[in-house]
Amino acid sequence: MNPHLLTHDTADDYVAGMARVSRLVAQHLAADAPSTGATVADLAPAVEAVDLDRPAADLDAALAEVTDVYLRDAIWFHHPSYVAHLNCPVALPAVLAEGIIAAVNTSVDTWDQSAGGTLVEQRLVRWTAGRIGFDESLADGVFTSGGTQSNLQGLLLARGEAERRAGADVAPRLRVLATEHSHFSVIKSARIMGLHPSAVIPVPTDTTGGMALDALRRELEGVRARGEVAMAVVATAGTTDLGVIDPIPGIADLATEHGAWLHVDAAYGGGLLVSLRRRHLLDGIERADSVTVDFHKTFFQPVSSSAIIVRDGATLAHVTHHADYLNPRTAVTPNQVDKSLQTTRRFDALKLWMTLRITGADAVGGMFDEVIDRAHQVWEVLVEDERFEVATEPVLSTVLLRYRPAGLSAHDADSLNPRIRHALLDGGDVMVAGTTIEGRSWLKFTLLNPQTSLEHLRGILETIAATGEQLIAEDAMDEVAVASLGSDTSSRGSGVDALAPPTRNVGPRRPVRATGVGVAR
Repeated sequence: MNPHLLTHDTADDYVAGMARVSRLVAQHLAADAPSTGATVADLAPAVEAVDLDRPAADLDAALAEVTDVYLRDAIWFHHPSYVAHLNCPVALPAVLAEGIIAAVNTSVDTWDQSAGGTLVEQRLVRWTAGRIGFDESLADGVFTSGGTQSNLQGLLLARGEAERRAGADVAPRLRVLATEHSHFSVIKSARIMGLHPSAVIPVPTDTTGGMALDALRRELEGVRARGEVAMAVVATAGTTDLGVIDPIPGIADLATEHGAWLHVDAAYGGGLLVSLRRRHLLDGIERADSVTVDFHKTFFQPVSSSAIIVRDGATLAHVTHHADYLNPRTAVTPNQVDKSLQTTRRFDALKLWMTLRITGADAVGGMFDEVIDRAHQVWEVLVEDERFEVATEPVLSTVLLRYRPAGLSAHDADSLNPRIRHALLDGGDVMVAGTTIEGRSWLKFTLLNPQTSLEHLRGILETIAATGEQLIAEDAMDEVAVASLGSDTSSRGSGVDALAPPTRNVGPRRPVRATGVGVAR
């Protein structure tokens, strides 16, 4: 018997080991903060000290080591004070499915490696296509590693269709149109496909932060006038920085008029497909040629779980290659490798299957609706708080804000807010994200935890304000100290006047603008 492999002979060890692992993780679920604030300098020595050529003494020793190098300082997305990036707490049925996926180790490429698994994934693809509004008998798709891969495949298919219509020599004239708020993977995909970065044409946005339809029309007409080819228009259903949904129906009209492939990146907003209250925000998505959905964002699935769904399954032939040893043209059993950029691929679809079968689609949509509700509530709080600036009312669950009390100029706020974020990261008790839009620095709440209450978010705002106030006070003391070094003691004054902070340039209070998005105080 080989004690190191999962077999019938080691089944008891497998059960005992998984129980110990589950207990270890369960202990850490009680963490009182989303982060320990550990730095690279804190963790690198422990990782480097591990001798990878000498195994640990036993499972307990190995788990203790994993705790030291990873688990103790892992970022806990389920904690209510984690409001940073598009990371979600995960549905329990999906976590249980992970145990099955890892143990069986199915590769969902050909039937003889994934009997049953192939059918489950194909059924979920059709289910998602139906939610989008596609004809399930014509649509198709495949699960991917994430939104970046899904977007890449969508644009590869767009390129294939453009070359099919105009010939392979059209490549240097291919253009992709997207806003500057589109996901960075759009430009990355163009580079991977050998297109010049300038092949991605930035379309201006309107006052909502969404793609401006008149600007899109101008850009498409310019492409045509220059003898170029509009390979694809990318509409984003949930931008990373603002959570904005581009006007999909109008974009679809223009894409159709100019013969461009319409790809909708709904990596973030895809959860609206199961919303009972906000599904209308995705109206028009059924006119897309391809759609990205990240289940590991707003369907509360563990990483990784994404999909690319196409309106016409025949277009997936652009990524198909037949190998006699794997997927010969004569094969009669269904497979997913014909449709995928990957060959060996995890059975990630099982996580969504288990979630739908135990939690239910309505409950998943309800959780997404709840975090969107919370974003609106905290936005209302911020609008009434004179210490903060806040961007326009959220569409999804993203809220942009910045600490700027009375007397603090816009320029000084740009410097202060990134420092607040880093101070919070160093402490570990609160994790917020940050971004820069049109030269202005913002803090960002991305709310994906239904258990993060409004009162908890009020507490995070107070922590941000207290941190900002402390940094301003420290700056004032530093400036006084520097001034005292450069002047005679007798000319510095005394008492309160000597410690008073310098007068700050007060910027405009209302309105401030960010990327065309209205800002309230």
